[in-house]
Amino acid sequence: MITARNNWLKLFELATKNKIMEHTYSGSLTPYACNDRKSLGRAHDEETPIYRNNYQRDRDRIIHSAAFRRLEYKTQVFVNHEGDLFRTRLTHSLEVAQIARSIARELGLHEDLSEAIALSHDLGHTPFGHAGQTALNECMKDHGGFEHNLQSLRVVDTLEQKYAEFSGLNLTYETREGILKHCSKNNAKKLGALGERFLNKTQPSLEAQLTDLSDETAYNNHDVDDGLRYGLIRINDLLKIELFRKQHDIVVKKYPGLNDRQLIHEIIRRMINVMVVDLIDTSRENIANADPKSINDVRQQTAPLMAFSETMCEQKLELKQFLRTNLYQHYRVHRMSMKAFSIIKALFEAFMHDPRILPTEALEHCKKLEGLNSKDGLARGIADYIAGMTDRYAIIEYERIFNPRQLSFVNLIP
Repeated sequence: MITARNNWLKLFELATKNKIMEHTYSGSLTPYACNDRKSLGRAHDEETPIYRNNYQRDRDRIIHSAAFRRLEYKTQVFVNHEGDLFRTRLTHSLEVAQIARSIARELGLHEDLSEAIALSHDLGHTPFGHAGQTALNECMKDHGGFEHNLQSLRVVDTLEQKYAEFSGLNLTYETREGILKHCSKNNAKKLGALGERFLNKTQPSLEAQLTDLSDETAYNNHDVDDGLRYGLIRINDLLKIELFRKQHDIVVKKYPGLNDRQLIHEIIRRMINVMVVDLIDTSRENIANADPKSINDVRQQTAPLMAFSETMCEQKLELKQFLRTNLYQHYRVHRMSMKAFSIIKALFEAFMHDPRILPTEALEHCKKLEGLNSKDGLARGIADYIAGMTDRYAIIEYERIFNPRQLSFVNLIP
């Protein structure tokens, strides 16, 4: 028994040393899927992890990052303190990851990579959702602008400070590619190989494509859910929308007498399901027609292979137009957006006017960037600080700086 155990330990040590026990993806990958063993690599070389593949390591680093934890208090449409049950960036990211993994599994694509992209795609979002992004972009118009996708990449490449050997999370090329869904040409020119597809009009991986569409699927349906919960839109109004009406009629016929909460949930989950099924069926047909033999064939396509059908695109557009008019432009949402815009702009202008009011760590970060390009560097450092705030922290910081009653030394401590 002792001899057998010693022999086993020797084999274990040898396997570990020679990386025989490296873990790779256990699913069935197609030839045109991203393969964790054929990754284009990381900016800083690292040994391949044991018992995990490279995309699992990416996912784990994202989950353990400070930026990911802050998503719990960053909102989609509503300000965080308006209610406890509304979607936050964190719950949204988890829902996108669930949808993305389901699609990846069905199409023989890399689930772990799809999940890593989904969990990291919103890391660079400002507080207060789209209103915060619009405000910060306006503040930065003379300093290079602000793009939340580029900021998400900046978070994982630079701003996370945890590891001894490098700044950022040192994620694989494929995860970083998926994070960068959109990018201006000027910024793409600064990103080297990662920005080339925006200049050459090539395509990202199928995992990146499906995660982008999973994001759209999640937020359209969950904004309907939150809008109904908050009382800004009504079921009767949504019956004008084909995608909603079809599922509503099915549910009411099958389950008469449901209360509103059950009715809404049954409709929303069916809407998500029909969109996902349509996406899988249409994408599978596109892939079969294109017949890619490798991921390079995917990248050279003139259009994304992951797509909804024309019918579903029309139904989605109808839903999005309804939400834009009836939810995103609702006066109560607009009031929140106006206040959010004012807070972000006031904070930015105050910090630019006197950087010494910044917390010590943020000021040191700004000084490093300011040394690179004066005012632009200072502005970028301030944008990093503001973009990293949660809704709640931005409101508190605004109070600290502008509320005359917040004059005690204790209240001024960040």
